[in-house]
Amino acid sequence: MRAATVNIWREELKAVLRGAAGSFLFGIPLLYTVEVWSIGSAAQSPLLLAVLGTTFIVVLLLTEIEGFRRTLTLHPIEAILESIEALGIGLVCAAIALVLLRRVTLETPLSEALGKLIFEGVPFSIGVALARSILSRDRLENRTRRTINRPRLLAAPSLSSLRDTLVDFDATLIGAILIAFSIAPTEEIPILAADIPPLWLLWLMAASLLFSYGIVFASGFSDRSDRRQRGLLISPTTETLVAYLVALLASITMLVFFQQLTLQDPWQEWLGDTIVLALPAAIGGAAGRILI
Repeated sequence: MRAATVNIWREELKAVLRGAAGSFLFGIPLLYTVEVWSIGSAAQSPLLLAVLGTTFIVVLLLTEIEGFRRTLTLHPIEAILESIEALGIGLVCAAIALVLLRRVTLETPLSEALGKLIFEGVPFSIGVALARSILSRDRLENRTRRTINRPRLLAAPSLSSLRDTLVDFDATLIGAILIAFSIAPTEEIPILAADIPPLWLLWLMAASLLFSYGIVFASGFSDRSDRRQRGLLISPTTETLVAYLVALLASITMLVFFQQLTLQDPWQEWLGDTIVLALPAAIGGAAGRILI
């Protein structure tokens, strides 16, 4: 009985983490938008209630089609309850992101914080409902076909491991660019970096690593035993750290490419802008690795 209860709670936790993974992946790009901050700050209560209600309806419709759990069919009451949970997960994830980027602090007025939370919660909540659709559809089938069709290199296992490692690097880089490329040239990056104290950057780095690890290894999207057999980075911690380094390098490259950073800028600006952009880059890189 105890083992069954533990399994139920483990599956529930994985379902919540799957929803959170989709939430951050879908919601992060809009989080780096100064217009949304301004609209949320100035919104009045009737508008906020209308936005919240509309978001719930959209999430409910998406839940009827997909949902963030592995349930294939949902009764109406179950769909409503799961939609409420999805909305809650999205709002919690949006709140965490706003606090991390210091768009909401202890000095922020309650009405302003609530407005930002509800408007930013729209894409985060939709991401929860779309988690299975955007992160897991046909992934296992594609991986199985690749495994079956892959030439066996019995005489050179190290070459196969090296190839798998390079595939992981490529997937991380592609995912990081896909999510962060449209954010890199915006003015939000220096605005956010300027408002974040140096020590707070450590929290931002820790959160980036935690989100990356959670998406790949804790959400249930990726088979952990399968990933331990892939490539040279057999440790989840090692893979997460190396992937974050790839996200940092990709972030620096994109910022230099868009002339957001130059050789004349102080090193503090390089550090702050890079770590701020590395958050969406790390999340995109994690999504890229579980979709390969």
